[in-house]
Amino acid sequence: MEQIKLIFSNIRLNSIVDIGLVYYVLYHGYLLIRDMRAKQLVKGIVLLVALIPISEIFQLNMIKYILEHTFQVGVIALVVVFQPEIRKALEYIGRTSFTLTNIEKNSQTSEQVIKEIVSATSSLARQKIGALIIFEQKIGLNDIAESGTKLNANISSGLLINIFIPNTPLHDGAVIIKDYTIRAAGCFLPLTENNLLSKDIGTRHRAAIGMTEKSDAIALIVSEETGYISYAVEGRLYRNIQIEELQYLLSGIYVDNDKVNIIDKWRNRNEDKKR
Repeated sequence: MEQIKLIFSNIRLNSIVDIGLVYYVLYHGYLLIRDMRAKQLVKGIVLLVALIPISEIFQLNMIKYILEHTFQVGVIALVVVFQPEIRKALEYIGRTSFTLTNIEKNSQTSEQVIKEIVSATSSLARQKIGALIIFEQKIGLNDIAESGTKLNANISSGLLINIFIPNTPLHDGAVIIKDYTIRAAGCFLPLTENNLLSKDIGTRHRAAIGMTEKSDAIALIVSEETGYISYAVEGRLYRNIQIEELQYLLSGIYVDNDKVNIIDKWRNRNEDKKR
């Protein structure tokens, strides 16, 4: 007991803060690279680092020499390889909650917006009209919104349906939604560079994945070939969801306002269904 008391007496407040900050950085760093290509790259780097002491133990001098000299110039290579992830991390750090939004979210308005989006999505799916809706989160999408036509209109089922009607000026592109406003339509999105995706995934879905890889946005997609409703988040695509699932997703965006919890709750919900 005396030894335990001695250990705790030597722990200072700054040590606790130090440990807490390291845990926070590591945890959120893991969240940033989770389920992305960067996760696989990190595994490869860890493996290479582990080979250095192994080469020393077994006296593999050539391998040791190559690894040591590789890591001397590896910092520059890492900056190039991890450029998208570094940019996303800096954007994440740069988010601030000190600014107040001019729009106060309330349950009545949120329920109405969810109803309008569900109605429009259901109608588009029944008619097999392709659609791509991006829900802007904390990372701003000004550059994406500027690539299309600015609307700054209230969200309504009729407007969303009319935007995506084929052969109309704004149908070939994405709609950007921020809170309760349709910011812009006909926007161009970056395509994913993930070569592991199935070949049957079309351009609209690849654009949705690419957008969620480069930001914290959530993408909602309607396939014009099948009429299936899908969504993408953090670079992952969830295909052919039901209306109930869509309502759950939108509720997470407008009510819970926590994307990580949306994903975790949805995973648990799907796992419970499989059991």
